[in-house]
Amino acid sequence: MGLLDPLYNAVSWVLLRFHSFWSLFFSPASGAAWSLSIVLLVVLIRICLIPLFVRQIKAQRGLQALQPQMKAIQTKYKNDRTKQQEELMKLYKETGTNPLSSCLPIIVQSPFFFALYHVLSYIAQGKPVGVITDPLTIASAHHATVFGAPIYESFRSSTDVTTKIVAAVMILLMTATTFITQRQLMVKNQPMGQANPMMQQQKILLYVFPAMFAVFGINFPIGVLIYWLTTNLWTMGQQLIVIRRNPTPGSEADVALQRRRAEKAAAQEAAEAAAAGTTVVETAEPKGQRVQPKKAPRAKRAGPAPRKPGPGPTPDAGQKPEPQA
Repeated sequence: MGLLDPLYNAVSWVLLRFHSFWSLFFSPASGAAWSLSIVLLVVLIRICLIPLFVRQIKAQRGLQALQPQMKAIQTKYKNDRTKQQEELMKLYKETGTNPLSSCLPIIVQSPFFFALYHVLSYIAQGKPVGVITDPLTIASAHHATVFGAPIYESFRSSTDVTTKIVAAVMILLMTATTFITQRQLMVKNQPMGQANPMMQQQKILLYVFPAMFAVFGINFPIGVLIYWLTTNLWTMGQQLIVIRRNPTPGSEADVALQRRRAEKAAAQEAAEAAAAGTTVVETAEPKGQRVQPKKAPRAKRAGPAPRKPGPGPTPDAGQKPEPQA
């Protein structure tokens, strides 16, 4: 029994359970049933990793708060790397900060990623793996396709044009989502106007990680590409919610959040003032209410009938007639 056999058993067992569920809606041998099983595997793993994600956010905030002190130590001991590392470790210990905590979700998720890679590799060879030992189930997974591409094939190993196109599109999407996620974190969730010694490293990683996925992605089976693309989309959405609702203090996202809160408070105050004003008008007793004049009859509104002019000159308007002798 190998060291990772329990993990292979766990991953293959979860895949079988999800496959049984999706087989109620799709053909058991369809690529949809197996692909959606991989998607639900990602969702299950990421839900279990939410506590680690929260811990990662706290670790990142702690490191950002220590940036001025870290910068001072690096400047003070710039010629003594050993002393610099000792002082940094001392600072981490005093503040209870672990710089590796920000990598916990990736570290914990990696064994499941490689376990799925191992399971799909065995399915490609038509061999039993983990708890997937039934020949019919193995054949079903072996012949499952996504947009015409077998889930066990990779860009590099396949000679089929359709498989290469599907794999290339997924590699590009996986690379793009990795880049967007890293850039979103770096641009919107970093304190503005604060010296950050790690910014240059983050800028390098912004391009290194997507490049690594693009290079290594040609060796990933289609099923593994589905797994990683799904986890990238989950990370992007989860990070977007966190940055929007709980951003780093002093960051661009924090300024946007304060502006939204101010606008919401102003709109709420205006609504409350309008509601209060309407109530006062309706409940206050009128003082000296003006009596609306009644409409006069049509005959009175028309005025007296014009008199028939008699002989003699007609006096001008406003001129009094002269008395007769």
